Amino acid sequence: MALPPNAFDHALAAAAAATPLQRGDPGVLQLNLGKLCNLTCRHCHVNAGPHRREIMSQETADRILPWFERSAIPHLDLTGGTPEMVPCFRPLIKRVRAFEHPRRITDRLNATILMEPGFEDLGEFLAAHEVELIASMPCYAPENVNAQRGDGVFEASIAAFQKLNRLGYGSDRRLPLHFVYNPVDASLPPDQLALEADYKREMQRNFGIIFNRLYALANMPIARFASWLKRQGHYHAYLSLLAEAFNPATLPGLMCRNTINVGWLGEVFDCDFNQMLHLGLEHPGKPGHTLFLWDIDLPAFRRLAIRTGAHCFGCTAGSGSSCGGALVP
Repeated sequence: MALPPNAFDHALAAAAAATPLQRGDPGVLQLNLGKLCNLTCRHCHVNAGPHRREIMSQETADRILPWFERSAIPHLDLTGGTPEMVPCFRPLIKRVRAFEHPRRITDRLNATILMEPGFEDLGEFLAAHEVELIASMPCYAPENVNAQRGDGVFEASIAAFQKLNRLGYGSDRRLPLHFVYNPVDASLPPDQLALEADYKREMQRNFGIIFNRLYALANMPIARFASWLKRQGHYHAYLSLLAEAFNPATLPGLMCRNTINVGWLGEVFDCDFNQMLHLGLEHPGKPGHTLFLWDIDLPAFRRLAIRTGAHCFGCTAGSGSSCGGALVP
């Protein structure tokens, strides 16, 4: 049975007396550099792929960076698609590294890109600029990874991680390497710490690979994963599963409270999922006008309501799910 359109708002209202969903001071600027990707993964909430042409231009990056430098936001989070394929990716990192005040830079990496022609020096570039890596690795078994992300992806990922380990990723404290787990089916992620222990044992034992943290993320019922769910006849059952597992304890840690998400044109969203659903924010001083990052006044921005929908159950089910993994033990 389909969930009512306002089901999440009702769940939120029941919990809001203790934990209202309000913005805090932004701690993360997340830039989605576009939908271009060398893979076409089944669980992708971006509908990314090799033939997508929506990417951030250098001109847009040039408008974003001065605003970011003036801000006190300490963390730049780059995502896609495969952000490394976008021409402004490397110039952007170089310019941020040249800021007077240091910033943490993370790259949500599709590790197979390191094995593609033309990207042979990518690992060295990332290491030289001390970019923290968050890499998709939905399982330590090849059949599960290849089923979700495509034939040969597991083998290419293993080779890429071994190269990153040789560069110091996972062992040098300046070069953290984290993995991301997504379920291969319509289920919630298991316990993150227990799964991390399994990953570390199997990756070290079978491939000599080390990494720092594992982030367990729920699959969001939008875009390509929603299409897969509908083809399997599981869409409404999955939404119900997420809704029934709603956990108010996850609300304080939700990424929409401390993240400014920005699309490839510079528009502002509460999160990357809202971006893919075109749930953008309106300029507080210009009703009916899109809010772009360079127009943000932070005091006014903090007063804007966070846009929600049924997909928000994906971040609040069970132990919760965010760009940094589980939200509660």
